[in-house]
Amino acid sequence: MIDTGDTAWVLISAALVFVMTPGLAFFYGGMVRSKNVLTTIMQSFFIIAMISVEWVILGYAMTFGTDIGGFIGSLDKVGLAGVGLNVLENGTIPELAFVAFQCMFAVITPALITGAFAERMRFAAFAVLILLWAIFIYNPMAHWVWGGGFLAELGALDFAGGLVIHILSGVSGLTICILLGTRRGYGQFAMIPHNLPMTVLGAALLWFGWFGFNAGSALGANGLAANAFVTTQAAAAAATVSWVLVEWYRNGKPTILGAASGCIAGLVAITPAAGFVKPMPALAIGFIGGIVCYLAVAVLKEKLGYDDSLDAFGVHGIGGTWGSIATGLWATTEVNPAGADGLFYGETHLLFAQVVSVIVAYALAIVGTYILFKIVSHFMKVRADETEEIAGLDVVEHGERGYASAMMAGSPIASLENSSEMLANTILSTQKE
Repeated sequence: MIDTGDTAWVLISAALVFVMTPGLAFFYGGMVRSKNVLTTIMQSFFIIAMISVEWVILGYAMTFGTDIGGFIGSLDKVGLAGVGLNVLENGTIPELAFVAFQCMFAVITPALITGAFAERMRFAAFAVLILLWAIFIYNPMAHWVWGGGFLAELGALDFAGGLVIHILSGVSGLTICILLGTRRGYGQFAMIPHNLPMTVLGAALLWFGWFGFNAGSALGANGLAANAFVTTQAAAAAATVSWVLVEWYRNGKPTILGAASGCIAGLVAITPAAGFVKPMPALAIGFIGGIVCYLAVAVLKEKLGYDDSLDAFGVHGIGGTWGSIATGLWATTEVNPAGADGLFYGETHLLFAQVVSVIVAYALAIVGTYILFKIVSHFMKVRADETEEIAGLDVVEHGERGYASAMMAGSPIASLENSSEMLANTILSTQKE
């Protein structure tokens, strides 16, 4: 029978997860240069609408329709056919509540990718590529893990999206940013965040919404939701501390950008494990996650030279990878009888299943995204040209500006950005001569 308390919690959680995507828009928007703030926010905002339509028409059916060979859901639920007010199978909520909750997951996943290619992709190409990515990459992977597909049969655990959401989006973002190439002037002049308060506001909204993301995945107002709530907070806090400490030791100053990035790294790392581990292991997962993600952002990216603009891969790809592996170490049936025991509880199969699932997620993200990118680039221009990058995509793509010119006049950030642009133009002119 439908339980009103469980239904209320899942619907509230769906609303919390919805808030995460506007939060992500602010988080990313504050980190780009002021001339690209609107196009960055627009990408996340438009994804909310576009992917919601796709989810109702096709996405839910592909993900949670009747399984076909362990690879995809049938089309028996296209347009939510047959999905009514009846209770979810083996659950206590209406299936429509589950549709709404999972819709918000489908929305935020491709939005995470946009941080990797910020400030250099045309909007039309972005929209087509993201729509195709949701249909041909997100939906199948979500079915493999959550819809009764072959990874679920293997025994892989992913409570709220380490495999399906964070690895898939982070690795896909890395693939796109490499295919696009670096931003003009990358490595030659500073590309600093134009509005850190906006970024911190976005991080706070993400942290807030993540309680619905993880605790809501219990699909009920119960002890498992409470466990996921506490492990989420513990991991986020531990990662914030570890990121700031490592950054402080390495650079001599603790930064608010580092603190905001650290909390997101911890939230990412605990996502696959939130409903399977105890609070103390959650602290360890978060603390290690903060350090690992910092090294990926501050060391690995610099050494390899790729332009992951807002560190989608460094935080989500690497954090999701660590969290998925950590699930295979610390998961215990004492927390969730529907899960499995990990390596530290005497079992090895779960760790094996987690490693295999990580490899599958990487392969799908790299190969699938590469193919889709090449298809889209064959029919339309994907990359903004040099003059468009100089002018900024806000004006070029949308005919708008984020700020009145006087708002930033005389500020150190505006002065530095203008100086950087002048330097870039000088370098460009010299190269042409």
